[in-house]
Amino acid sequence: MSNQVKKNALRAGTITAGTALLMLMSSPAFAVMPDDGDDPGPGLNVAETLGLYVAAPIVLFLVIAGLVIAGDKTRKQGDSKS
Repeated sequence: MSNQVKKNALRAGTITAGTALLMLMSSPAFAVMPDDGDDPGPGLNVAETLGLYVAAPIVLFLVIAGLVIAGDKTRKQGDSKS
């Protein structure tokens, strides 16, 4: 194996090990004990969760896409009259 390949393998291994170590240190296992002042609210039910994380982004995407399409059509109509 060439010297360059060894250096690249060592670099990749170091980065992988460092990343894994940082991820382990920031894992939620260290958050078992609540901090002073934590006051979690009630959880979401299934309908609220689906609405917030599925329906709302889809509706937002459709609204933005509709505005973009409407703006593009008005610009094209203005250009064709000239």
